[in-house]
Amino acid sequence: MNKIHITKQGFEQLEKEHKQLKTVERPKVIEAISEARSHGDLKENAEYHAAREKQGFIEGRIQDLENIISHAEVVDISKLSGKKIIFGATVELVDENTDEEKAYQIVSEYEADLNAGKISNTSPIARALIGREEGDSIKVQTPGGVKNYEVLKVKFG
Repeated sequence: MNKIHITKQGFEQLEKEHKQLKTVERPKVIEAISEARSHGDLKENAEYHAAREKQGFIEGRIQDLENIISHAEVVDISKLSGKKIIFGATVELVDENTDEEKAYQIVSEYEADLNAGKISNTSPIARALIGREEGDSIKVQTPGGVKNYEVLKVKFG
């Protein structure tokens, strides 16, 4: 697997989730399974089956997180600068059709959160932005049709 670029903040969030799953959620579900087993017949024990299903989810997520963390290459955005849009940049855009302004930070897919203004570096808009500079216009194919944006500002940190 290739290196996964991730911001320091995103990496810390993944580590926090990993620790929570291993030290809190995993022991809790093991206890729930043990308690459900004590209720008798496992074939018709809904609590047991629900706890086992939750355990499967937790173990799968722990493995996913360990894989991501082991392949992570943490990018310190505070040390980045320049006019070109790259991973970690915060980009201010204006929709050329509606004059609506938006700001997005380009982050990894593991920390993307549109509501927080963080878009995945693999998203169509991020792919169209990377390598561009202030003043450039871009066209992006979205589910709602083609959007035209102008890059107003590029900043880091």
